[in-house]
Amino acid sequence: MLLLRSFVHLRHRPLLLCIILSSACLWSSAAAKSKEPYVMRISCGARDDLKTKPANTLWYRDFGYSGGRFTNATVLSFIEPQLKTLRYFPLSDGPENCYNINRIPRGYYEVRLFFALIADPGFDNEPVFDISIKGTQICSLKSGWSNIDEQSFVEALVLITDTTFTTCFHSTGHGDPSILSIELLQIDDNSYYFGPLWGRRTVLRTAKRLTCGSANSTFDEDYGGILWGGNRFWLGVSSFPDSGRPISTEHNISQTLVSPNLYPEKLYQSAIVGDDEQPDLSFQMEVNPNKNYSVWLHFAEIDSNITGKGQRIFDILLNGDIAFENVDIIRMAGGSYAALVLNKTVEVTGRTLIITLRTISGSHALINAIEIFEVIWAESRTSTEEVRALQTLKNSLGLPRRLGWNGDPCVPQQHPWSGVDCQFDRKSGRWVIDGLGLDNQGLKGFLPNDIAKLRHLQSINLSDNSLYGAIPSSLGTIAGLQTLDLSYNQLNGSIPETLGRLMSLQILNLNGNLLSGRVPANLGGRPLHRASFNFTGNAGLCGIPGLPTCGPHLSVPAKIGIAFGSLFGLLLVILCVLIWWKRRANIRRTQKIASSREAPYAKARTSFARDVQMTKHQRPHEQARNNAESASNLLP
Repeated sequence: MLLLRSFVHLRHRPLLLCIILSSACLWSSAAAKSKEPYVMRISCGARDDLKTKPANTLWYRDFGYSGGRFTNATVLSFIEPQLKTLRYFPLSDGPENCYNINRIPRGYYEVRLFFALIADPGFDNEPVFDISIKGTQICSLKSGWSNIDEQSFVEALVLITDTTFTTCFHSTGHGDPSILSIELLQIDDNSYYFGPLWGRRTVLRTAKRLTCGSANSTFDEDYGGILWGGNRFWLGVSSFPDSGRPISTEHNISQTLVSPNLYPEKLYQSAIVGDDEQPDLSFQMEVNPNKNYSVWLHFAEIDSNITGKGQRIFDILLNGDIAFENVDIIRMAGGSYAALVLNKTVEVTGRTLIITLRTISGSHALINAIEIFEVIWAESRTSTEEVRALQTLKNSLGLPRRLGWNGDPCVPQQHPWSGVDCQFDRKSGRWVIDGLGLDNQGLKGFLPNDIAKLRHLQSINLSDNSLYGAIPSSLGTIAGLQTLDLSYNQLNGSIPETLGRLMSLQILNLNGNLLSGRVPANLGGRPLHRASFNFTGNAGLCGIPGLPTCGPHLSVPAKIGIAFGSLFGLLLVILCVLIWWKRRANIRRTQKIASSREAPYAKARTSFARDVQMTKHQRPHEQARNNAESASNLLP
């Protein structure tokens, strides 16, 4: 009621009402942002959760995320988390090995991967390998990385939209990939927005991050940064190789910790400034050619001698081209000791990116911090249905571990799965599988029905293995299949009629198996049309030239009728046997009852019947004897 009265009282004061509503919206936004961001840190190779100093950081144990082996780690530098274990991936486990982390809240993330060496004299070599995140290759470790602090980790900004995170390590034949830790740090959803290219189609890889005027390297948490800004690592540089000198201040800096990037105040309390000998500042670094780079430059006027506009003006050039003209920090930031951030994205054709601050008037050029990100186009992923079908195929074929088959089958394009051919489907915007070449790989499984879900297949070669079981009839639904080579396996059963529907089929090799039955009629005449079919080496096949002649062919209804007739005859025989057995059992029971009776009249009747029978047998003999005696009396 009090709230209602307040609004009634304010109905003639629209400006004040707007102020109250705006304040309420800002308070609501701040309340939402006060929620803790999602954080996941994994100590690779650890069997228990643990915490590290100085911030008592929690690291989760490494369980259920990947394959590989556990071992002890040699931590390379102070910037790495002080963890004692790592996970490494021997080449015998396959060329691609991945961490798969599920149930990640959707959002924008700072991803950081730390690497270390195996603490074992038997592993004295430094591995060199490629790293990908969600199918996009973001980095290749360079030889010597273990001796350079900022190269012992890789950092990228990634948008996660499907609640899953995958990072893979791709062997290049130079040692076994090893990983010390993985960090997923949720940051503001609009962090480092640089224009229309920003978003789900791009990944930002941190190429360089410098805090100028300070020789100390540090993390955001040491600078007093907040969690929604991540925990960025700043490499300290007191001067550039050919120019600049350091200055610093303890004065408070305004306009820091501003969303979405939330830079800490201390970042702006030191700087590099030009001098009389070299008034211009210049920084250069090696980059990958023909790539886009997003450059973020940080300024704050911290020189107490510069108090007004126009006292320090300079241009900023990127590889010789003016990116920002007549930069006046006090004018653009609104005063001294106030933060200013400028961003420019450029395409670099060569291997060097040069940032030049050229003094125009007044005092020498100044800069507080530099961030450089490589803009990487995110790879399109492989069709989810086809990835699942390949995983089913992997299990049913008993795929050797050396083949790997981890991560995405088709991306990064530099590291597709062994034995898998891919093509990009523009209609769906996804990669699809158009070929399987796993001949002579020692496979000892069977072909699953799900192989038909690889509906873009044009070629299948699984010859010279030990596959058993039947040929799936579902193969006949892969309309574009041109080559099917299943020769020299142990497949049995009949050839599915559905294979005759594959009108694009040009090569069919089923020779050297244990197949039997009639070859489908639709396949028998196909070789006349420039197709090459081979059915030899199957003792049980028949029906086409070059194979034995089949017996009388019965239609399916006839076969069903014969089966039902045989079943009926069998049931009739069983019924007759049951009736006969029942009747015989009744007779035996009756005789048993009769023989067990002891009544006198029954015995008498039995004796009388026996006497009658004996009398009948005796009478003919007596009559014959009497006749003979009578005849003898008549003789003379």
